[in-house]
Amino acid sequence: MALERRFPGLAGRLDRFPLTELPTPVHPLRDLGRMVGIERLWVKRDDQSGRLYGGNKPRKLEFLLGAALHRERRAVLTFGALGSHHALATTIAARAAGLRAILVLIPQPITKHVRRTLLLDHAYGAELHYAPTLPRAAAAALRLVARETLRGTPPAVIPVGGTSAIGAIGYVSAALELAEQVRAGDLPEPDAIFVPLGSGGTAAGLFLGLALAGMRSRVVGVLVTDILPPTTARLVRLARASLRALRRLAPEIPRVIPSAERLTVLTGHLGRCYGAPTPAAEVAARLIEKYEGIRLETTYTAKCLAALLEAAGQPPYRDQTLLFWNTYSSVDPAAGVGVLPDTNDLPHPLRRLLTALAR
Repeated sequence: MALERRFPGLAGRLDRFPLTELPTPVHPLRDLGRMVGIERLWVKRDDQSGRLYGGNKPRKLEFLLGAALHRERRAVLTFGALGSHHALATTIAARAAGLRAILVLIPQPITKHVRRTLLLDHAYGAELHYAPTLPRAAAAALRLVARETLRGTPPAVIPVGGTSAIGAIGYVSAALELAEQVRAGDLPEPDAIFVPLGSGGTAAGLFLGLALAGMRSRVVGVLVTDILPPTTARLVRLARASLRALRRLAPEIPRVIPSAERLTVLTGHLGRCYGAPTPAAEVAARLIEKYEGIRLETTYTAKCLAALLEAAGQPPYRDQTLLFWNTYSSVDPAAGVGVLPDTNDLPHPLRRLLTALAR
């Protein structure tokens, strides 16, 4: 792992349940770049980050599940929207670690992809709970924690998106991995790294890791959520919390103070609401699949690519080396369950919700 290679004092000191196969590749997007007029366009293929599940989730979850196992937890409880990739990835990874997964899910527009994700959650054994609002989700989570605690099995609570000081460590290491690839000549040092910005752990980890690596690359987080959207100040605080956590284990890690000037939150690409496709995202997804054979989804990654394609023609990004960090999983999780369950197999509140919305 790049983090331990850069700071050997961390070796064996991080609680980690291995889920990743690293490093993930980097390569130029030549055909797409020629099509849209971007000369120096690259991709980091985190869609290939793990065998059970790819994307940005395994990098965070291996530390979060490692911490849960260290504390001898038997279950994890986490949150997301109905089609949450984080919730599904947590369910799959938890099962591999021998842990139960309890999910509290809130509304988002129902698409075929969302419906399929819910069925996969169920197929992998998640205990599913639906809450129509954020306050009711919080109340449901408290009840579930109390229930499990009374049973003698308090769960490890994993924040939305796996975003915490511990979860972000996965992307501190990812930034150091990218620095190794730059030094090896696999790609030029990017001027800007475009990444979807949901709960913020990916962007905050990259922001800190780039500072530790001494790279000048700017992190551009493309905001894709209206559910507690993170601010630049919040991302900086999260990066500093991750640094404190790392320095407690290895004091030789420098006390860098990443400059907020190296972090941009780019708005205007969300669309109607979280999870709702935008025309620009749909176009971006079609283009990269046609010219590069890479599949995206329209909640996170296609919106991020659409933002990059728009920004590339304007200052300060015009004529710069741009890196699209693909956080979508290219692993089909259905391969691990065979035939998907029917909608009627879902818990009653979700079955009723999907039936009502289908009318």
